[in-house]
Amino acid sequence: MKRKNVVVIGGGTGLSVLLRGLKTFSVDISAIVTVADDGGSSGRLRKELDIPPPGDVRNVLIALAEVEPLVEELFQHRFANGNGLSGHSLGNLLLAGMTSITGDFARGITELSKVLNVRGNVYPASNQSIVLHAEMTDGTVVTGESLIPLKKKQIKRVFLTPEEIQPLQAGIRAIEEADLIVLGPGSLYTSVIPNLLVPGIANAIKQSKAKKVYICNVMTQVGETDHYTAADHIQAIVDHCGCKLVDDILVNGSPVSSTIQARYAKEGAVPVIVDEQRLMRLGISIIRDHFVLERNDILRHDAVKVSEAILRASEIK
Repeated sequence: MKRKNVVVIGGGTGLSVLLRGLKTFSVDISAIVTVADDGGSSGRLRKELDIPPPGDVRNVLIALAEVEPLVEELFQHRFANGNGLSGHSLGNLLLAGMTSITGDFARGITELSKVLNVRGNVYPASNQSIVLHAEMTDGTVVTGESLIPLKKKQIKRVFLTPEEIQPLQAGIRAIEEADLIVLGPGSLYTSVIPNLLVPGIANAIKQSKAKKVYICNVMTQVGETDHYTAADHIQAIVDHCGCKLVDDILVNGSPVSSTIQARYAKEGAVPVIVDEQRLMRLGISIIRDHFVLERNDILRHDAVKVSEAILRASEIK
């Protein structure tokens, strides 16, 4: 029996957490990863070497890798000192090196995937660096993915430059062949939507007959989704890319402990309200269950449970 194709689109920590769970199931995984990051080690390599930022790709590669824990630790190792080395992770440097050797970022990822015995395919949304901008409701424009949340203003829309952006064709083909397409989890405006704004990606999703699931963040995110309900997340996707990108939304249906809420409240984050009636009016079905784990005062999606739920929703066993 042919294994089902699952495409996961996003970036950041949430995507890596989900993929660790998803790879334990008998499915073929393709991850399409944002290349709009401009902070930290990724931002420095991007600027100095004129390559797409490797950070989100690095995290996805290691999430899907089948290697010894020590190799994973090595790949994620971040240098604490050293002139020019300080702050860089070894995985980012290896991706930069492989890009230099092959002359191509996407090919560099493919070659490094073989070294790490990656279970699945990892594709950058585009094979070029992309700059993310946000127009705020007060009319100001903020340039740079890492700076957008720091302004703590309300986002009206996000957009990409340069004007001519080419999607990675292998990623488009993965969407066309998908049985299930998953958006998120991740930061709505800086991890999920930037992928959808790459020409060709949203259109491929719309035309796909696959089940399309959006994994909603459990908590609001300061400077991005302050006061957002679950339906506000969907509306933002619709406003940027049109309809037919989401069939189902996966939301957490259990209360978050008061300890965790108090911890997140210090950052200005609160649990995302699930406004069922509005979601239904948007034509979105709701997948609701206890989907979170609380560890070290941090909320994370239960990757295995989330994977089971989205595979069940798409009738992939």
